[in-house]
Amino acid sequence: MNRERASNLSIPAPCLIDSGVVVNKTDMLRLLQDLGQVRYRHFQDSISLSEGQGLVMEVFADSQQATLVANHTLYINVYSFDYLEIGQTDADGNHFDLVQDNRRLRLMPLSDPMHDHITRSVNTAALEAMVADALSASWDACLDDDRNFLE
Repeated sequence: MNRERASNLSIPAPCLIDSGVVVNKTDMLRLLQDLGQVRYRHFQDSISLSEGQGLVMEVFADSQQATLVANHTLYINVYSFDYLEIGQTDADGNHFDLVQDNRRLRLMPLSDPMHDHITRSVNTAALEAMVADALSASWDACLDDDRNFLE
């Protein structure tokens, strides 16, 4: 079989909708980076060791750094885990289980990315308007100073 025909028969990229297993680190990064506030549970051998709430501060991929969960903040290194499982919670929400051997870190989003995106867009528009007003006021003040100097 020639190469062109073999490439046409290649397996398509996975498509996961609300459930499934993610092994690609780039895909894991994309899923986790916009989580915001989460409730987390840490399991070892299916026994719950700890739980809490926190803010996902950073999601990264670095084989030399640790995943850190402390002081209501989470710094998640996808290289700390073998894979990510997407599942459904009882309340119609998703949870993300980061799995490494017999350890599981379950993340349950508390923030809504759709709402957060709209809020960010509104905040950006408001900030741009404030900057435009400030620059306009600054230019007006400079023009007034120039007129006073000429008189």
